[in-house]
Amino acid sequence: AISFGTLVKKAGGAIVITASHNPAIWSGFKYKSEEGTSASPRVTAEIEKHLSHTLTTGKINRMPLSRALDQGIVKYLDLAPIYIQQLAKLVDLNRLRQAKLKVIVDPMYGAGAGYFPMLLSGGAMQLVEINSERNPLFPGIQPEPIAANLAKLSATIKQQKANVGLATDGDADRLGIVDENGEFLTQLQVFALLCLYLLEVRRERGAMVRTLTSTTMVDRLGEIFNVPVYETPVGFKYVAPI
Repeated sequence: AISFGTLVKKAGGAIVITASHNPAIWSGFKYKSEEGTSASPRVTAEIEKHLSHTLTTGKINRMPLSRALDQGIVKYLDLAPIYIQQLAKLVDLNRLRQAKLKVIVDPMYGAGAGYFPMLLSGGAMQLVEINSERNPLFPGIQPEPIAANLAKLSATIKQQKANVGLATDGDADRLGIVDENGEFLTQLQVFALLCLYLLEVRRERGAMVRTLTSTTMVDRLGEIFNVPVYETPVGFKYVAPI
């Protein structure tokens, strides 16, 4: 939502205060470029240079939040509506809502809380959200959607005889999937399945980009469907420019 909102609002950039999938003590600034992408190494180096200068000189302009709000310098903005509207152009949400499935969602106390209900409620689908309170301390868990951290989700799926479980990390840019038996699907498996869906079902033929830690199943799919596959170092900042 932040990335898309940056584009729609024609902002000069965006900052997300997050620990991502790490414990809360690792919270920091994640900078988004004017294109809504992660900052390139060049931009990151420029930011670090200015930060170093600011820390050295100690010159920091400050203003009370209340005054900034009164003067219109700071405004509160809900980007969820325009983000969901855009998703509806890319995915048939009504068809998904009418699927007779029971889905358990675990946002892991993070920013993704409430989004799946907004997207998929109102039809035949049964949606149950656990750990749905937004809490930046992520009480009792590490907000990384991997098997070791999804015991509650797996147990809930089996207890409620659900069809699938979905989990998002602290800032909701990572997705974990658990099947109807409570078994975790690795991100490598999920990425390959998504690529297969785009190629086989939607018949898309654009190039695919994977980082060096991603699955080589993507390379095999590229060979089968005759589409190029590009490998990059790990990080959105390397993937986005391609």
